[in-house]
Amino acid sequence: MAGVYVHIPFCKSFCIYCDFYSVLGGNKMEEYTDAVLEETLRRRDFFKEDGENPDACTPTTLYFGGGTPSLLTPDKLHIISQSIISTFFEGKQPEEYTIEVNPDDITPEYASALRSAGVSRISMGIQSFDDTHLKWMRRRHTAAQAIQAFKTLREAGFKNISLDLIFGYDIPGEPPCRMESWLRDLDFISSLHPEHISAYQMSIEPGSALAQLSAEDSGHSDKPRYREPSQEYCAEQYSLLQQKLSKEGYAQYEISNFAIPGYHSRHNSSYWERSPYIGLGPAAHSFRTRTRSWNPSNLDEYIKSEPATIDKHLRETLSDEEILEETIMLGLRQSKGLPLSTFGSTPLTGLQKRGLLVIENGHVRIPTDKLFICDYIISRVWQLASRK
Repeated sequence: MAGVYVHIPFCKSFCIYCDFYSVLGGNKMEEYTDAVLEETLRRRDFFKEDGENPDACTPTTLYFGGGTPSLLTPDKLHIISQSIISTFFEGKQPEEYTIEVNPDDITPEYASALRSAGVSRISMGIQSFDDTHLKWMRRRHTAAQAIQAFKTLREAGFKNISLDLIFGYDIPGEPPCRMESWLRDLDFISSLHPEHISAYQMSIEPGSALAQLSAEDSGHSDKPRYREPSQEYCAEQYSLLQQKLSKEGYAQYEISNFAIPGYHSRHNSSYWERSPYIGLGPAAHSFRTRTRSWNPSNLDEYIKSEPATIDKHLRETLSDEEILEETIMLGLRQSKGLPLSTFGSTPLTGLQKRGLLVIENGHVRIPTDKLFICDYIISRVWQLASRK
C-alpha cells in the first residue's frame, strides 16, 4: 500500500510545541505551487523504479500535511492534487485522500470546496477543549471554534474525520493541570464521536518554542521555565484515554491512534508497514524498500534547487541491520505487532515472562497496558536482536 505525501509549509503562527518545518505567511504560495508541480512531473517514475518491490507501483493514499494545509486556497489544492492524481494514480481517485486542517480555517464554503476537490478524510488538530490551554499552546482557535468546525465538516458531508488531542503537559505559572481537565477533553471528543482520534504526549522538540522555554537559560526571564510533568502523571492520563475510548467503541491500533473499526488511517499505516511513499514539498521525505531521501528544509532552497543536487546528496541507503531495526521499531508500535519469524532466534521469553510482550498465534506484540512504555520495550527487544 503505497502513498503520496505533500508538505504544505505555510502557517499563520507557530504552535509552542511544533518543530515541523514551516514558514510564516503565504506570500510564496505561487512559487511553491509551481515547484511542487515541477517535482511531481520530474519524479513521475518514483514507484516504478523500485525493483525490489515491483507490486507497489501504484499508490492508494494521498495526504496533505504541514504546516497548515488549510491555508491552501481551493484552486491551489485542486491544481496540485489533480497533477498528482494524473501522474501517480493513473487518473484514478485515491482510495483515501486526507488533508490536515485548522479549526479556524473551516467555513461552510471551504468545507464544500474540499468535498468538491475529492478530499475523503479530514484530520483536524483540536489539541484541547480548554481555551486557557489553547492560548498557552499558541493555537489560533478556541474550543467553540473547534466544535463548530467539526459540525461544519459534518454538514458538508464528511464521514471520515480524525481529531487530535495533546496530553502530558503543565502550564508554567499555573496550578498543575489536574486530571479533571483531561477527563473533560475526553468527554468532549467522545460526544463529537469522530471516526478517528489521535492523542500525543507533549514532548520538548529541539527547535520548538517550548524547547527555548524549558532551557536552563531560556532568555525569557519574564516567563517561568517550562518543566515536564512526571511520567507517572502522563501514564495515568494515557490509561484514562485508553479506557474511555475503548468504552466508546474505538479500537487502538497504534500507540497514539484509535479508530472506529474500518476507519484507521491507511496512509499513516503504510509508514508503519514500511510501504513505499513519496514526499513532495520542502522537508518532505520519501522511502523505497531500503532507500530514504528528503527535500531541503528550506522553502527558498526547495524552490530554487537544481533537481540533480537534491537527488544526489539528500538520501541514504539502509543496511540489512537498519532495516530490521526499523521493522521492529515500527511494527511493535502497532497493536497487532509483528510475525514471530521477524525475530529469528532472538530470545524473547524473558520479556514475555515480565509481561512486556505477548507471544501468541505466531505473532509478537506489546500488551495494551504496556504501550505507554513501548520505547523502553522496543529498545530491549532490539538489544536482544542485535546481540545475535
